Amino acid sequence: MSLKIRLTRGGAKKRPYYRIVVADSRSPRDGRFIEKVGTYDPMKPKDDAGRVVLEVEKIQAWLAKGAQPTDRVLRFLDNAGLMKRPARSNPQKAVPGKKSQERADARAAAAAAGSEGEAA
Repeated sequence: MSLKIRLTRGGAKKRPYYRIVVADSRSPRDGRFIEKVGTYDPMKPKDDAGRVVLEVEKIQAWLAKGAQPTDRVLRFLDNAGLMKRPARSNPQKAVPGKKSQERADARAAAAAAGSEGEAA
């Protein structure tokens, strides 16, 4: 059984509230879970202590049993000092797409042709 430490959504429409739970990876997001190990309230300010509440002992026990946190939960665990989140680097993210590069090349060619006409 593959265990995940993940978020389940609760709360009303446009007012999200999340529980941090340990669940089987095959169960639905808001479905059956094994144990609740914390909460996350994104409506609270970022510096509020109640925004992310973790039960550290339970989380450490589940990590020792092989539970894998999702990306968002891993951020919370990294901030709490329980796990280290590896730095990510995507140098291709800043490169424009093919169509955008073609348009930029066409604009540059048009500007170069326009400036040659003025110089002559």
